[in-house]
Amino acid sequence: MSKYKASEDRYEKMQYRRCGKSGIKLPLLSLGLWHNFGDKDDFENARNILKTAFNNGITHFDLANNYGPPYGSAERNFGKIFAEDFKQYRDELIISTKAGWDMWPGPYGNFGSRKYLIASLDQSLKRMGLDYVDIFYHHRPDPETSLEETMGALDHIVKQGKALYVGISQYSAKDTAKAASILREQKTPFLIHQPRYNMMDRWVEDGLLNTLDHEGIGSIVFSPLEQGILTDKYLNGIPGDSRAATKGSYLDETQITPEVITKVRRLNEIAQSRNQSLAQMAVAWLLKDKRVTSVLVGVSKVSQLEDNIKTIQNLNFNKNELEKIEEILQNK
Repeated sequence: MSKYKASEDRYEKMQYRRCGKSGIKLPLLSLGLWHNFGDKDDFENARNILKTAFNNGITHFDLANNYGPPYGSAERNFGKIFAEDFKQYRDELIISTKAGWDMWPGPYGNFGSRKYLIASLDQSLKRMGLDYVDIFYHHRPDPETSLEETMGALDHIVKQGKALYVGISQYSAKDTAKAASILREQKTPFLIHQPRYNMMDRWVEDGLLNTLDHEGIGSIVFSPLEQGILTDKYLNGIPGDSRAATKGSYLDETQITPEVITKVRRLNEIAQSRNQSLAQMAVAWLLKDKRVTSVLVGVSKVSQLEDNIKTIQNLNFNKNELEKIEEILQNK
C-alpha cells in the first residue's frame, strides 16, 4: 500500500476560527468519531473518512474513551490509522479525547474523580499510540465530586505534558464560570467547551454562550443535525435504515412527531431557496454565531462528509431568512 500523502491545497479548502482568546484556531467543521469507528464498523471506510477530512483542511479529530462500540475501540482504530497514515502530520492535527461517562466496572471508571480522569487518559494515549493529546475534556458534570478535584486533575494532566489544553462538556453556565476561575488560578489553559447545540436544542443560548464569550473560551458544538432529524431523511416519514428505526439508538420514533416533520419540511424549503441541503443550512445556522468556534460532524460515509464540507460555501443569512427560521423554530 502506498503511503498516504495529504492534498497540498487542503488549507485553502477550509476556513478557521480562533478558539476563544487562545492562540489556537479550529476548522469551522471538525470530525467526531462517536459513531462509525468502532470494531463493528468498516475499517477502510473509517480510514477514508479521516483522509477525506484532512484533505479538506479538517485538522481536528474528536474522540472519547468510550467511543466504539465496544468502549475504547474508536481510539484503538484511530490509533492504527494514525500510525499508518497521519503520524507524519501529527503537528498539523488537533486530537482530543475525554473521560466522564462510564468506561470500566467499579467506582473508579466513571464521573469526575482525579483517579478516573488521570487513569483514563493514560489508557487513551496507549490505545491511540500518542505521547499527548491536544485537548483533554471532562465529558460531563459530576454532581458528587468537587469542581476543585476535577479541575485539579485536568491541571495535573497538563503539567504532566499529557494534554496541551483542557476542556469541559455539557457544563452549565454557572459551573463553567466556576471551572474557569479554578483553572485560571492554576494557570491551566482552559480552551474550549463542548455543548450539545442545534436548531431543536438551544439551551446554550440561555447564558452559556455569553459566559464563554466573557471568559474567552471557545466552543465546539455536537449533534448539529439533532441525530439526523435536521436532514432530508425524515421528510416523508421514518426510513427502515434510519437511526430512529434502529433499536438501541440515541434517537427513537417518538421524537419524530408530525409537528417535528412539519418544521423540518418548512426549514427544508428555506434551505432549498439558499441552494443548500437542510443539513448544510443547519450547520451554517450554528456558525452564524462567532461564539461557536467549530461544529462537530459525524458521518458514516465519505459522501456525507463531502456534503457537509460544502456548507462553508454559503454561511451568510439575510434578515428575512433568519426571521423565517426563527418563526418556524418558535412555532409562530
